[in-house]
Amino acid sequence: MKNTLIKASLEAGKILKENFEGNFKISSKDVVSNLVTEIDKKSEDRIIEIIKSDFPGHDIISEEAGSLYQDSEFKWIIDPIDGTVNFAHSIPLTCVSIALEKKGEVILGAVFNPISGEFFFSEKGKGAFLNDTAISVSKNGDFGKSLLVTGFPYDSSSYKPDPVSVFKKFIMLDIPIRRLGSAALDLCWTACGRFEGFWEYNLNAWDVAAGFLILTEAGGKVTNFKGETFSVYGKQILATNGLIHNNMLEVISN
Repeated sequence: MKNTLIKASLEAGKILKENFEGNFKISSKDVVSNLVTEIDKKSEDRIIEIIKSDFPGHDIISEEAGSLYQDSEFKWIIDPIDGTVNFAHSIPLTCVSIALEKKGEVILGAVFNPISGEFFFSEKGKGAFLNDTAISVSKNGDFGKSLLVTGFPYDSSSYKPDPVSVFKKFIMLDIPIRRLGSAALDLCWTACGRFEGFWEYNLNAWDVAAGFLILTEAGGKVTNFKGETFSVYGKQILATNGLIHNNMLEVISN
């Protein structure tokens, strides 16, 4: 299964790299800014082809194809391109994200940015890696000197608390914040110590499953906005180095 995960990630990444800055069809999904390209579909088709070839009885959930259930204890969770808007605009912050669950627990995860060549990988209980080098979260526990990252849902105005008002509260604390446009990379960059914390509303399992495992195996902490146990099927994520987690919870929940 590990070999299948790596093969699928690399093959899909090859498709992204070959078509980056190329000419391809772009369309919108539920809202105008929620894009999908024909490369998303090509990447997804290749990933599913590889998985079905090796494990035809496994369940699959993928952003574009939806759910393919076969009553298996194993489930593959696939985002063929995380950061599609970036990809469509030739911004090199984009990746393939694939995770594998066993009985509801994520046991393998890979996030591959083929443009930068960064391949993040984790196996449950065996640590997290970037291109075969072990990674760990930042050791900075000074909230005021942290660097944070976030993203916004496409329909921000419908959420309570309002994501923009929460963002403003962090800004008013003079804490620098970045927005990469890829939740999977946000999690991985927190896992390797580039950021101290990440939060976002309304993400899906395929956005966070692989990055969640990579971050936790790198020593980080992940909860919802109430500090409760995180589920990849939830709609809130707060992921930190663990040292500033309570600080971020206080800002978000207050």
